[in-house]
Amino acid sequence: MSKKKIIIINGPNLNLLGRREPEIYGHQTFEQYFEVLKDKYANTVDLEYFQSNHEGALIDKIHEVGFSYEGIVLNAGAFTHSSIAIADAIAAVKTPAVEVHISNVYAREEFRHHSFLSKNSIGIIIGFGLRGYDFAIQTYL
Repeated sequence: MSKKKIIIINGPNLNLLGRREPEIYGHQTFEQYFEVLKDKYANTVDLEYFQSNHEGALIDKIHEVGFSYEGIVLNAGAFTHSSIAIADAIAAVKTPAVEVHISNVYAREEFRHHSFLSKNSIGIIIGFGLRGYDFAIQTYL
């Protein structure tokens, strides 16, 4: 049995996890958590990770993997609330995306309550910290 190809795509400022607002996002870097996920799913998932602070790079990556991978786990960061282009990229590809947010966006500023991505995602995981990525991966198993 071949492994499923799943990619986690993180958007702007998520490269600062572990240092950025630890009261909201925790003290663990994403790279540290990604190693935990890779170990957990080593037998069943070919897990990749991509992060960019640039909208076009995120769109390019979605296009690159969007016809050959089984899943996209997407935390577009602030682009969630502003990028019609990323929403269009998700809609344009065949690979289903799960939208993930580390914090409970509904307990934060009102502008975070709207997502352009949600209507093109197969589901949304909000407010469970880094564990949300794990929950999203399980969607594809």
